[in-house]
Amino acid sequence: MELGTFSASGVNKKMFLSNPITQKSNVLPNSWLNQLNFSFPARKICSCRGIAKGSTISSLKTQEKVTGMSSNHSQDLELSSLTALCPLDGRYWGKVKELAPFMSEYGLIRFRILVEIKWLIKMSQIPQIVEVPSFSEEAQTFLHDLIDGFSMNDALEVKKIERVTNHDVKAVEYFLKQKCQSHPEISKVLEFFHFACTSEDINNLAHALMLKGALNTVILPVMDELIKAICDMATTHSSVPMLSRTHGQPASPTTLGKEMAIFAYRLSRERKEISQIEMLGKFAGAVGNYNAHVAAYPEINWPEIAEEFVLSLGLEFNPYVPQIETHDYMAKLFHSIVQFNNILVDFDRDVWGYISLGYFKQTTKAGEIGSSTMPHKVNPIDFENSEGNLGVANGDLSHLSTKLPISRWQRDLTDSTVLRNMGVGLGHSLLAYRSALQGIQKLQVNEAALMEDLDKTWEVLAEPIQTVMRRYGVPEPYEKLKELTRGRAVNKESIREFIQKLDIPADAKTSLLNLTPHTYVGAAAELAKNVNEAIFLLSSPYLLK
Repeated sequence: MELGTFSASGVNKKMFLSNPITQKSNVLPNSWLNQLNFSFPARKICSCRGIAKGSTISSLKTQEKVTGMSSNHSQDLELSSLTALCPLDGRYWGKVKELAPFMSEYGLIRFRILVEIKWLIKMSQIPQIVEVPSFSEEAQTFLHDLIDGFSMNDALEVKKIERVTNHDVKAVEYFLKQKCQSHPEISKVLEFFHFACTSEDINNLAHALMLKGALNTVILPVMDELIKAICDMATTHSSVPMLSRTHGQPASPTTLGKEMAIFAYRLSRERKEISQIEMLGKFAGAVGNYNAHVAAYPEINWPEIAEEFVLSLGLEFNPYVPQIETHDYMAKLFHSIVQFNNILVDFDRDVWGYISLGYFKQTTKAGEIGSSTMPHKVNPIDFENSEGNLGVANGDLSHLSTKLPISRWQRDLTDSTVLRNMGVGLGHSLLAYRSALQGIQKLQVNEAALMEDLDKTWEVLAEPIQTVMRRYGVPEPYEKLKELTRGRAVNKESIREFIQKLDIPADAKTSLLNLTPHTYVGAAAELAKNVNEAIFLLSSPYLLK
């Protein structure tokens, strides 16, 4: 995501693509379609069949004029919400922009800066590296200010250097050398920026920090908000009876709250799995052996230093690697998010179905239109938007989870371009979560429709009746209820007549006679009421390790 504005540390900045762009109006003139000069390749309509009967030369010339317009339709368009290729950067920017400080190229550069500076500071603390003396408090403050004060102008300067180097990580190194060359203390050790590092040493840590920041700051809190909203539905409607459907057919009644509790619990379990994934980092040089490190300072225990450095960044250490961090934790992370998303797709579809059945009404907003031709329509668009974006997210995240752990020998570059798409999967996931939340806020339970369906399905009491008959030794209970209910109209009277004829104890018979489709819900209400307690047991730890 590389377009739009975001707010970080109280500063509003303009996001960017690979080159700086001049900020102008985001509104294109009415004539913009003409300026695009859209056209199709010229072709002869009837090249093999001659002129069709009734056609005229003038009409054919007109056709050729229309289809043979200039193919030069390329246009340098100003980047805006209307010209962005990705809808996350255009139409949906307002709903996903919190991810930009982490998952954009700006975010990647910012975390590269952080890693490079932290590594220089770490070397100043290693006694054996006498060439990098311990930094004074003032020098350390100067370096930390480069991290904390990193701005959009800084990022653009890095991109400017990259246009010369054609290497994005080297551009970060040169940028830092430029920034520090005026400092009397740091200028003496400029060549220790990026010391003994391969680009992947910097990148893998930056990517891990990007993911951790995005998940802890944006994704996990919205997941929690979604789970809480569904929990609230569960507890609020814990005792509202509802007809179940298995294979689409009427089945034993439940409560609306208990069906919502299922999703809250499933989502919370998967959210816990996500929070327990260890974010790994490596810092072992070109092929994971500390070759250059040992060549320069053979007396230093470099694996120990690398572990200390990675842990200091709040990441876990991966000691056995080729050139790259092997991305196994990323595969697990993205797969877990895919599973969370799959559960939410199941929720979206179920709620969509309940709206279709009339179990839910949707509140309307003045001025909103459901259908361009049918004025009465209030479509479940939020749940449809959520489902659609979950599909897009899962396509991206599934590719990441299967591709990233695979690299030819010690390193190939296929992961580099793929990793730039992490924000796509997370962005569409975030959009889906917020669409589902918006849909939930519009829902109103239509208890009349729920009651009406239950009133029509007295046949669902065949299950408890035949089960009680089994308890008291009545022969062939299932077969007798099957004969009564299957393919026949069943109502309150026929059910009660059947119960009256049963040879079972009087109290059991009374209990069955008092049973209705509305009250035959088992422990559903209690399960729904207790869902918060069940989820609380899953709620720790809150953030990624």
